[in-house]
Amino acid sequence: MQKISETLKFVIIGAIVLVASMVAFFLGYLYRKKIAEKTIKSAEQEAQRIVEEAKKQAEAYKKEATLLAKEEIHRARSEFDREVRERRAELQRFERRLIQKEEMLDKKMASVEEKEEQLNQKLKDIQKLQEEIELLKQKEQEELQRISGLTQEEAKQIILKSVEQDVKHDVALMIKELEQQAKEEADKKAREIIATAIQRYSSDYVAENTVSVVTLPNDEMKGRIIGREGRNIKTFETVTGIDLIIDDTPEAVILSGFDPIRREIAKLTLEKLILDGRIHPARIEEMYEKAKREVENKIREEGERVVFELGIHNLHPELIKLIGKLKYRTSYGQNVLAHSIEVANIAGIMAAELGLDQSIAKRAGLLHDIGKAVDHEMEGSHALIGYELAKKYKETNPDVLEAIGGHHGEMETRSIYNVLIQAADSVSAARPGARRESLESYIKRLQKLEEIANSFDGVEKAYAIQAGREIRIMVKPDHVSDDDIVIMAREIVKRIESELDYPGQIKVNVIREVRAVEYAK
Repeated sequence: MQKISETLKFVIIGAIVLVASMVAFFLGYLYRKKIAEKTIKSAEQEAQRIVEEAKKQAEAYKKEATLLAKEEIHRARSEFDREVRERRAELQRFERRLIQKEEMLDKKMASVEEKEEQLNQKLKDIQKLQEEIELLKQKEQEELQRISGLTQEEAKQIILKSVEQDVKHDVALMIKELEQQAKEEADKKAREIIATAIQRYSSDYVAENTVSVVTLPNDEMKGRIIGREGRNIKTFETVTGIDLIIDDTPEAVILSGFDPIRREIAKLTLEKLILDGRIHPARIEEMYEKAKREVENKIREEGERVVFELGIHNLHPELIKLIGKLKYRTSYGQNVLAHSIEVANIAGIMAAELGLDQSIAKRAGLLHDIGKAVDHEMEGSHALIGYELAKKYKETNPDVLEAIGGHHGEMETRSIYNVLIQAADSVSAARPGARRESLESYIKRLQKLEEIANSFDGVEKAYAIQAGREIRIMVKPDHVSDDDIVIMAREIVKRIESELDYPGQIKVNVIREVRAVEYAK
């Protein structure tokens, strides 16, 4: 019983604690609920207040924006009104000017109409005078025919013959005067430009030919070069393509060949073999390959050096290589590369004096003989070959192309740079010692010069003197008059220019002499 009563006591206590806990929980819930309701009410009131303030601020912003918009509209309207007033005033001024011009045109038209009427009246008067003159002229001709006993046609022929003689005399005098004036002015300007060009540029001149001489350390080396049964010399000539001439010249052999590049390679090969001392077919081929590479490098380096010194840019590598090859080419004994550099510099200086593009003139001058680098390998003249090569290797400047193809007159060109290149080419080729020509071609040129002069009627004798720089022509005084010799000299010059190729210029001197001889007895 005691145990039951204790258990019941614990149960009752637990129940009481449970009930107390539930009551406490319920009271806490009610308290939290009340606090939450107060918080929500306070938040709603705060939110209401914020909304009211936002509405007030929005209303204030709206009023402010409305005022600003009204001010901006008022300002824009004022600006527009001001512009409209200015435009209206400008249109009014323009309208007044148009009205004034219209009034002036009306006055001018009236003046023109008045002058036109006066002119028509004068034309009528002139026409009437012409009719009267014709009548007087007809009467005069009839009277002249009656007095002279000649018909109108016969008199006309006599007058025409007299006028022809006078006109011929006047034409000869005019030609002489104009030629003299043109020569004085042209010579003065040309001398000034060319003298400036030559004064500012000078270059060394080296004459080359088709043989090269290689010095030997001793005459015993000739036997080693020939080799057993001539195998070394045969191999050398086969590999290089150059003839090796061994004669009685002490301590020297001669290399002969048309191609100067091959001859240079052969010369370098032989010098290397002599320096090395071992001469046999295999060594010849080895040294030939080394010499060939060295010459190719020299060609490229020479082309690059020339292009750099002249300040020419954007050239195709193959054109630079061809420029280097010109070092080993000669024309009439003149080195073609040295000649091309001379032409480039002289043309550049003359272009600068004339106010033209100096770079174009230099480029055309350097490339004008580029065809000579391969003219022994291709058919055709070097000018046309050079023109095609330049086009092939992306040379796009038309003035440069025309100067290359037309500097010997083989292409019709209109470029001023072509004229410059022709002049610079003549200056470089015609200076003393620049070129050598064969005796045969020199004699043929002199004979052709005298033949042209002797082909004209009235020529008694013709002499080419001063190495073909001047021709003196004696005419028959009873067949050729003083006026005729001026016209004859001009026609002979035209024939020479069209039929002969010559460096520099040729002076044509026509001489007419009349002598009266009497003897006192």
